[in-house]
Amino acid sequence: MEMVTKEEKQLLEKRLADLIANRPVISKRIAEARELGDLKENGDYHAAREEQGIQEAEIRRLSDRLASVSVVDEKHKSTGVVFVGATVRIVEVRVEDDGAHVEVDEVETFRLVGEATGAHAADIVEATVNSPFGEALLKARIGEVVAVRGPRGMKKFLIKEIL
Repeated sequence: MEMVTKEEKQLLEKRLADLIANRPVISKRIAEARELGDLKENGDYHAAREEQGIQEAEIRRLSDRLASVSVVDEKHKSTGVVFVGATVRIVEVRVEDDGAHVEVDEVETFRLVGEATGAHAADIVEATVNSPFGEALLKARIGEVVAVRGPRGMKKFLIKEIL
């Protein structure tokens, strides 16, 4: 089961509705191209049929996906725990031998999402829940340090605030 925010589910539903609404347009293009004659050498016909196949596959994929998503309950915002849909402010830290956290970078703002949408402000980076970073953030608490293994090695981040 995939976890998504209410907004993400609405975006998926809109995308599905748009594709379904486009079915008659493609059918009309196929019919018009068919009227032009010989289907073997009819590029418009083959292009329209290919587009129809791609859209039908996307309709099936979105329908299946929507059937199995779980919308995250927004009441988790006040719990102090990072959840799908939460916006968090974090900072990269180095943990000293005595356990102290030394900030080594600027505070950044991330939003944990089910699927990257690109719908948010440029100063908020989206992290999908299935990414290594998203997995580390999920269920973390304010003040907790999470470790993320990336292409350049292990990095540690302090959860400063959940917005």
